[in-house]
Amino acid sequence: MRHYSIVSAICSVLLIGTQAHAQQPPTPPTPPAFSYGTPITLEQARKVAAAGEAAAKKRNMNMVIAVVEPSGALVYFLRMDGAQYASVTIAQEKAVSAAVFGRTTRVFRERVAKGDLSPMALKGAVASDGGVPIVVDGKTIGAIGSSGGADHDVSQAGADALK
Repeated sequence: MRHYSIVSAICSVLLIGTQAHAQQPPTPPTPPAFSYGTPITLEQARKVAAAGEAAAKKRNMNMVIAVVEPSGALVYFLRMDGAQYASVTIAQEKAVSAAVFGRTTRVFRERVAKGDLSPMALKGAVASDGGVPIVVDGKTIGAIGSSGGADHDVSQAGADALK
């Protein structure tokens, strides 16, 4: 009887310990390290938007492009003829999301696609491709958002104009 009690106690401890270990939450992804630089200038924003527009024209797409500084304040805006009106707000929201969170909006979309709905609880996070931070010398100086077609590629082309 005594051996039964000891074995039972050991099994209980192992079972409880295993359950506690299995209930450990997964480690959340580490946010990217970033720092802000001097906000994008109007001339830089024009160059970024022009590169995005050229990428959109190569694809025969009429798009809206918004360039913001790190705070999300609009610096430059471009609506190509024929671009849908809904894209006006969408492009701006994507740019703001990329600027304030310091990552592409594609990252949020990919997380949601995998079943992680936590980005949906973040005010201002946009889970749709098209928002790309503009990074110069390792510092975020703004972001570009586009809407109306190949959004991520067009925005990336714009952001790459300052590299």
